Amino acid sequence: MSDAGAIPGLFEAVPDALLVVDGEGRVVRANAHAEVLFGHARGAMVGLEIEDLVPESARARHRVYRDRYMSAPHVRPMGATGQTLVGLRSDGTKFQIEIALSPLDSADGKRFLASVRDISGSQRVQQALARARYDAIAARIGQLALEAAAESSLLEELPPLLVEALGVQAVAIVAAASGQQAAAVRGAAGTGWQAGSTVPRPFAGEHRDAWIIGDIAADPSAAALFPLPLPPYGSAVLVPVFEHRRVTGALLAASRETRRFDHDACHLLQTAATTLSTYVQQRRAEEHLAHAQRLDAIGQLTGGVAHDFNNLLTVMSGSLQLLEPEIASTDGQALLASALRSVSRGAELTAKLLAFARRQRLQPSAVDVPRLLHDLEQVLRRTLGDSVRLRVGVAPGLPPAYVDAGQLEAALLNLALNARDALGRGGEIVFTAAPDEVGADQASAELPAGDYLCLGVSDDGSGMPPDILAHAMEPFFTTKGRERGSGLGLSMVYGFARQSGGGLVIDSVPGHGTAVRLYVPVARDAAAGVEPLARPAAGSGRGEGVLVVEDDAAVRAIAVAFLRGAGYRVLAVADGETALRVLREEPAIALLFSDVMLGPGIDGKALAREALALRPGLAVLLTSGDEEHAADAGGGQGLRLLRKPWRREQLADAVRRELQAG
Repeated sequence: MSDAGAIPGLFEAVPDALLVVDGEGRVVRANAHAEVLFGHARGAMVGLEIEDLVPESARARHRVYRDRYMSAPHVRPMGATGQTLVGLRSDGTKFQIEIALSPLDSADGKRFLASVRDISGSQRVQQALARARYDAIAARIGQLALEAAAESSLLEELPPLLVEALGVQAVAIVAAASGQQAAAVRGAAGTGWQAGSTVPRPFAGEHRDAWIIGDIAADPSAAALFPLPLPPYGSAVLVPVFEHRRVTGALLAASRETRRFDHDACHLLQTAATTLSTYVQQRRAEEHLAHAQRLDAIGQLTGGVAHDFNNLLTVMSGSLQLLEPEIASTDGQALLASALRSVSRGAELTAKLLAFARRQRLQPSAVDVPRLLHDLEQVLRRTLGDSVRLRVGVAPGLPPAYVDAGQLEAALLNLALNARDALGRGGEIVFTAAPDEVGADQASAELPAGDYLCLGVSDDGSGMPPDILAHAMEPFFTTKGRERGSGLGLSMVYGFARQSGGGLVIDSVPGHGTAVRLYVPVARDAAAGVEPLARPAAGSGRGEGVLVVEDDAAVRAIAVAFLRGAGYRVLAVADGETALRVLREEPAIALLFSDVMLGPGIDGKALAREALALRPGLAVLLTSGDEEHAADAGGGQGLRLLRKPWRREQLADAVRRELQAG
C-alpha cells in the first residue's frame, strides 16, 4: 500500500481511526477520527509513541508485540489475534478496540498503517449474549443435578456439556483422596481418560481459587498443576472442587489453542464445580446415613446373635465342666480339654462380634497418644518386617484422648497389619496424630460434630475399588481368603471408634493406597464405666440360699448345677415375677443371681431394684452376654455383673464375693 499522503481525502473519509506509525513506533500522522477516538486535540497525536495509546500495564507487552510485527510486517485484519485489546484516551479512560495492520510503501522509511475501531458497544453486547448463554448453561447444569438418578450420570453428562459451552477440547473432573498423590478420574470428555483411572493429582498445594494457565508452554508451574499431557494444549483453567471446605479435587478445562478464559467462562466453571460439590456432598450424606443405618442394623443383629451364642457357650462350657469329674481316662480328659479350648475360641469370636456391635466393655481414660504411638512403633518395627518403611508423625501439643488404651492400641495394630497386607512386597506405612474439629457442616450420621483426635494410618499399597470399600467395615467381609482373614478386623475398629464416641473414615484409590482416619474424643471429665469384677480367692458355699433367675432353661440348669456343686442351696425360676414371689416366700434366700435379659416382663435390672426394695440386705449378682445391657447393668445401684460365658470357678468366686460383701 502506498503512503496515505497520496490520497489525503480517503485518509480522512474512512470511518475508522487511522494512524501512520514509523519504524520507531511513533505516530507520524492521524486522521480526525483517531484524534476524536483517543481524545486528543487536532495535531496533538503526531510524535506520540504508539504505546502512549495503551494502558501503562500493557505497554511493555505491546512493545514486544510491535517489534515482532515490524520485523516481519504483513497485512493483519481486525480480529485476527482473537485477543481483546484495550486503548487509552487522553483523560485516562480505557476502552476496547480492534486493530488492523498493514505495511506502507514510503520514501521516508518504514511506515505502518493502523486502523483502529472502538468495539466497546459491540463487545458489551457480545458479553451480554455470552453471559446469557452461560446463565442458561448454568441452569442446565442445575437441572442435570436435580434429575441425576446417580452421581455417575451427572459425572458423565457434565464434561461434554462444558466442552461445547466453552469451546474447549477437553474437560475432566478428578477427585483426590486425603493424603494421596494420585487423583481418580470421575468424568471426562476429550481427554481419552476412562472414569476410574488415575492421574497425577492436580494442584501442588491446597489452591482455593481458580488457576488460569494462559500459555502452558511458557508457564513453568503448568507441569506441577496440570495432569493432562501438556504438548497438545495451549491454555487451561483449573477450578477446585470442595467438600466440607476442603479441596478434594478439580474441574479442568483445556484448549488446544492459546486463548483467554474470561471472567464469565471461569464463573461458569466455578458454578459447575459448586453444583457438583453440593450434589456430591448431599449424596455422600445420604450414603453415610444409609451406611450407618445398614451397619447399625447389622450391629443389632450381630449383637443379638452374640448374646444367644454366649448362652450356648455357657451351656457347652458348663456341661463339659460337669463331665470332667465323670471321665477318668487320659484320652477322655484330653478330649474335654480340646472341647473347652474350642469354647474359649468361640468366646473370643463373640467378643469380636460384640466389638463391631458397639457392645464390648470399654474402660476409657485419658490416654497419652504420642507415648502410645511410640510404644506401638517399637512393636511394629519388629512385626512388619524389613520390607516395610514405617513413619510416625505427631502434631505438637497433642491433648490426651478419652478412650480405652488397650482397645486403641489393638485398633491401630489391626490397621497397621491391614496396611502391611495391602503393600504386598513392601512399601510405606505412615501413622499420624493431630487434633481435628468436625463442624456442623462436616458432621454425618457416622461422625458427629465435635473436637477429636484424628489418628491416621495410610499406606501406598494396592488400594480398594469403590465396590470393596463400600463393604470394608462389615463383619465377615474379607478379600484375604479364608486362611488369612476372618473379616472382623476393620469391623472391630469401626465398632470401637463408634462406641468410644468417634468414627472411622476410609479413603482409597486403587493402585495408590489407602488412608484410614480413626477419630476419638479428646479427654474430658467423664463418668466411670462399670467397675471390673476383681477375682477373689476361690470360695465354696456353706448352704446359703441362692435364687437363680434365667429364661434360658439350659443356662439355668448349668447355673444350678455349678452352684449346688459349690455348696449352695439353689432355687431356680425363669422370670422376674416368679422370682419376686419366691423372695417373699423364702426368707432364707441370701443372694439373687439373675440374667439381665429375661424375655417378656421385667428385666434383671428392674428385678434387682424391686428385690432390694423388698429385701434391703439381699446380695445381688447380675449376668449377661450382651455388653450393651452389661454396660449399665449396675443402674446406679453399685451392682456387679458377671459376663457370659462363665466357668464354674468364676461363678463360685463371684457369688462368694457378693455374699461376703453383704
